[in-house]
Amino acid sequence: MSAPVLLVIAHGSRDPRHAATVHALVRRVRALRPDVRVETGFLDFNVPSVPGVLESLATEGVRDVVALPLLLTRAFHAKADIPAVLADAPPRLRIRQADVLGPSPLLLAALERRLYEAGLTPADKSSTGVVLASAGSSDPEAIAVIAEIAREWRRSGWCAVRPAFASASLPRTEDAVRELRALDCARVAVAPYVLAPGRLPDRIARGAAGADVLADVLGPSPEVARVLLERYDAARTPVLAAVGA
Repeated sequence: MSAPVLLVIAHGSRDPRHAATVHALVRRVRALRPDVRVETGFLDFNVPSVPGVLESLATEGVRDVVALPLLLTRAFHAKADIPAVLADAPPRLRIRQADVLGPSPLLLAALERRLYEAGLTPADKSSTGVVLASAGSSDPEAIAVIAEIAREWRRSGWCAVRPAFASASLPRTEDAVRELRALDCARVAVAPYVLAPGRLPDRIARGAAGADVLADVLGPSPEVARVLLERYDAARTPVLAAVGA
């Protein structure tokens, strides 16, 4: 029996860097698991669309699909948009929706990778304050998760970690940078907790103007690719109620 197709569902963006980063991540996932067919669909702005990919898979005769939201928190897109799109899929498809990527220790490892690539070293941890800068959400659950990630990451040895948001929530990145400046941290770094470049990551970068270090987005890091496969394996293993079955 063949493995279910992994359909990575990305939000999409008018910024061409977004789709390029998503495709680079998917290529890394394929390289890690050549036995799994991996497809990409976008909710908006980019092609192929999620409905278009699902129609194509059904036409080919595919039966089993794991739909994986390329999201870091369970907010509106994971709770409403994606289930609605999957509910309209061709009825012959058995679709299981995987969990979102975060939180995960692997994502914290990816954040640290990006900070070290930006110039920090492990020896800098105890003297560096970090802004965990996410896109933001109006969903209280998503905001609470970001705050908990910041608390957990602080326990790994950083001088301090403060959450910040590019939209919908406060504080903003620049506010968190100022707060960390007031503490006894020798330097301040901003770690974007976002997957791909775009409008909100650019806003994070502008807010990081007063910081000493700005890391890159998570992008196609090996840790992110491994989280995708963890979520895929977890979704395909149990026999769950299928969308459209």
